[in-house]
Amino acid sequence: MIDRLIEKIIEKENPSVVGLDTSFDYLPENMRAGVKDFAGAAEAIVCFNRAVIDAVSDVVPAVKVQIAYYEMYGTEGLRAFSETCRYASEKGLIVMTDAKRNDIGATAECYAKAYLGETAVGENSCEAFASDFLTVNGYLGSDGIKPFLGWMQKRDKGIFVLVKTSNKSSGELQDLKLENGETVYEYMGALVEKWGADYIGKYGYSSVGAVVGATHPVQAEVLRRRMPHTFFLIPGYGAQGGTANDLKVCFDQKGLGGIVNSSRGILCAYRQEKYAGHAFDEAARLACIDMKNDLNRAIKG
Repeated sequence: MIDRLIEKIIEKENPSVVGLDTSFDYLPENMRAGVKDFAGAAEAIVCFNRAVIDAVSDVVPAVKVQIAYYEMYGTEGLRAFSETCRYASEKGLIVMTDAKRNDIGATAECYAKAYLGETAVGENSCEAFASDFLTVNGYLGSDGIKPFLGWMQKRDKGIFVLVKTSNKSSGELQDLKLENGETVYEYMGALVEKWGADYIGKYGYSSVGAVVGATHPVQAEVLRRRMPHTFFLIPGYGAQGGTANDLKVCFDQKGLGGIVNSSRGILCAYRQEKYAGHAFDEAARLACIDMKNDLNRAIKG
């Protein structure tokens, strides 16, 4: 799966992923008018997402769908999540589910089936969600990772393990020093590199990737050096304060090694003065092109 992602990045010359963290509040006023329940909100969100996907599918290689933005609308929201993932996949995009799942044993196996594998129903096996990658929390150790690796291998999928997250308070835990002088995030990075050793593709990167925030460039540079075979999913660009110059340390000399997420900067671009007068989908497309150019300028020089 990691090779497919990298090839789409190369094909589109664009190491960015659109985050479909679609809150009902992000929709234009005319799409929100008259909606009073979860069913209406979910339907409007699906319409919005489809329009954005149509507008950007030839520009970006992937979308990342943050499930929390759908769960808050109940079962109707989960339907919207499912429809969004399916539609993006049908449009040829790599689909990343951002769910940060974390558990062990049978429960982790259930999560793995839901987002990477298949679930048996009688004599049949069915796919719950159309997802190619899943974000996971590895802080329960290898017991919480192995079930995901199994389905990842069976169905040519991938995972991104939290290593150094983009939030301001991440250092309260992740920057703590261990007895050997390593930080917690460095130790987790080493585990991720180890977990991914058997899944390295032709470009030298593993389908076991890492989440490394653009807002911590010093730590990201350390991790890039220590994790030569790990592909980075890079949040924090744009609205969270990370810049293209900050995150260029996440990439190798060939300009590969990571994919950068932007959510609100794309979804709400139509509200920015820069894109005034454009419909929301047109503004999203223009914002994706601007992001692509910004990233390539920094990464490729």
